[in-house]
Amino acid sequence: MVSITQLHASSPALCPGLCCSAVWPAAAPASTALLSGAQQVGGPASWRRPPCRPCSGATAASGTGEEPWGAAALAGPEPHQGFPSDGPLMCALEQERRFRLPPKPPPTLQPGLRGGQRLEAALSCPRFLRRPRQHLIRSLAEARPEELTPHVMVLLAQHLARHRLREPQLLEAIAHFLVVQEAQLSSKVVQKLVLPFGRLNYLPLEQQFMPCLERILAREAGVAPLATVNILMSLCQLRCLPFRALHFVFSPSFINHISGTPHALIVRRYLSLLDTAVELELPGYRGPRLPRRQQVPIFPQPLITDRARCKYSHKDIVAEGLRQLLGEEKYRQDLTVPPGYCTDFLLCVSSSGAVLPVRTQDPFLPYPPRSCPQGQAASQPTTHDPAQRVVLMLRERWHFCRDGRVLLGSRALRERHLGLLGYQLLPLPFEELESQRGLPQLKSYLRQKLQALGLRWGPEGG
Repeated sequence: MVSITQLHASSPALCPGLCCSAVWPAAAPASTALLSGAQQVGGPASWRRPPCRPCSGATAASGTGEEPWGAAALAGPEPHQGFPSDGPLMCALEQERRFRLPPKPPPTLQPGLRGGQRLEAALSCPRFLRRPRQHLIRSLAEARPEELTPHVMVLLAQHLARHRLREPQLLEAIAHFLVVQEAQLSSKVVQKLVLPFGRLNYLPLEQQFMPCLERILAREAGVAPLATVNILMSLCQLRCLPFRALHFVFSPSFINHISGTPHALIVRRYLSLLDTAVELELPGYRGPRLPRRQQVPIFPQPLITDRARCKYSHKDIVAEGLRQLLGEEKYRQDLTVPPGYCTDFLLCVSSSGAVLPVRTQDPFLPYPPRSCPQGQAASQPTTHDPAQRVVLMLRERWHFCRDGRVLLGSRALRERHLGLLGYQLLPLPFEELESQRGLPQLKSYLRQKLQALGLRWGPEGG
C-alpha cells in the first residue's frame, strides 16, 4: 500500500490536493471540471491550478495494483494547501468520500440456526444493538427446553439490562428458567440472571421466584460472597430483601471474611446500602447490622452513567437557570448527603417558604433520622429542624427503562431513600426539560416549579 508521502515523492507534479485518478478515480473528472470552471469565471487565485494528471506511478509503487485507500488519503486536501474548505472542490471530495464509505449493513444470521442457537448467535453478535424485541421473543418461543442453556439465558439477561429493555415476556422467561434450573445454577450465574430485574425495576409474576432465590442464597452465601451481595442488591431495588440472608451478610464472620478480599471496598459499599435499606424500609428486622466503623458512603459522586453522558445532560443549563433565578448562594450542586447519596441540586427553605442561603444552614438532614431509632423503619419521616431541604432531581432519558415510563431500579431506590430521610423531592422529567427552548423558557419553567411548592426568593422572599 503506497503512502501519501510516497505519492508526493514519486509524483511531484500532482496538484496539492492529490486529486488524481489513482486516489480519487471517480472524483477526478468532477474536480477537474470544477477547477476549469473556476478559472473560466475568474475564481480565486488559490483555485487556479493545472488540471490533475493521472498518477501512473501510484499502483506501481504499491506492487499490488490495489488502490491506496488509507485514512489519510480519504481525508482529502488539507486546508493549508490552498483549497477553501467550503469550496466546490472540497464539497465534491467530501461527497465522494461518503459515497465510498457507506454504513455497513447489519449482519444476517445463518439460516440454518434455530431456537436457542439462533438466540445465542443474535445476542453474541457485537453489532446486535437494535434488533427488534419480537425477534428475541420468537427465537425464545422456538427454542426447545434443552437448548436454553445458562449461557444463553445469561446473554439474554445482560442484553436486557444493558439496553434497558423492560420486556415482560423475556423477563418472565428468565425467571421461569431460574426456578426450573435452581439445583444446577451457582450463585455466580444467578447474580447475572437476577441483574435485569433490579435494574429494570421489574418484580416477576413467577410465584416461586423469591423462594427459589432464598434457597440459593442459603445454599451458596458462604461460597461466593460478592455474588451473594450482588443478588441482594438486585432484591434491594425490588424491596424484597430476605431476612435470613441479611442475618448472614451482616454477621461478623462474613464481614471478617470479605475484609481481606480484593473486592472488600465494593462489598462494604453494597453492605452499607443494604444497611440503609434496613434502617429505612424494614421495620420488622431485628437481626445484626453493619457496624458503623465498617460503613462507607454509598454513592459519593454522580453515577458512572451520568458522568459518561454529561454532555447530553440538562444539569449545566438547569444550574445556570437556578443561578440567574435564585443566586449562587441559595443552592448547592452535586452535594453528597448522608448516608452517601449524591443530589443534583439542594435548597434550604424556611418554614415560611423563603429560600435561604445555603451557607447559613446545615444542608444535611441527620442520619439515622431522629424519628427513626435504630431498628425501626422510617416509614413516616419527620424532622424537628424548621428549615426544610428541597432536592431537585433531574430525571434524564437514560434514568428510565427504554419505554421511558419506569425509573431504573437504582434511581427509584435513591429517590425512595431520600424521601424517607426527610428531603422534599422535586422531579424534573426529561420530557419537560427537552420542551424548554432556551434559557429564558427554562427559567420560567423552574420559577413555576418552585412556586408550586410555595417557595419564595428575592426581595419579596427574604
